[in-house]
Amino acid sequence: MADVKALAEQLVGLTVKEVQELADVLKNEYGIEPAAAAVVVASGDAAPAAEEKTAFNVVLKSAGASKLNVVKVVKDLTGLGLKEAKELVDGAPKSVKEGVSKAEAEDLKAKLTEAGAEVEIQ
Repeated sequence: MADVKALAEQLVGLTVKEVQELADVLKNEYGIEPAAAAVVVASGDAAPAAEEKTAFNVVLKSAGASKLNVVKVVKDLTGLGLKEAKELVDGAPKSVKEGVSKAEAEDLKAKLTEAGAEVEIQ
């Protein structure tokens, strides 16, 4: 266990150049692609980059005053049947679509808001 800890301390102490050299040795001599490991070790020397969110969830907060219009729009946007769309609207707050692109999420929000719903993108 002490050997593993000592190895971990050595890896954390590597410079970016040393990490690249280690990656080359692992790839050329052992056939190991250490791309992910190199990024983790290198992050000790540099500030981690903020990940940009690529998947969004469109959440129906409430149906508002025009519940029937919202049910129709939810039915059209999701492909659900009328009963399922009504249950989704009645059960608000509920997710209408998950894991969609930002553009699609904005489009869905605009259509639902136009129908009278209160919508949130997460």
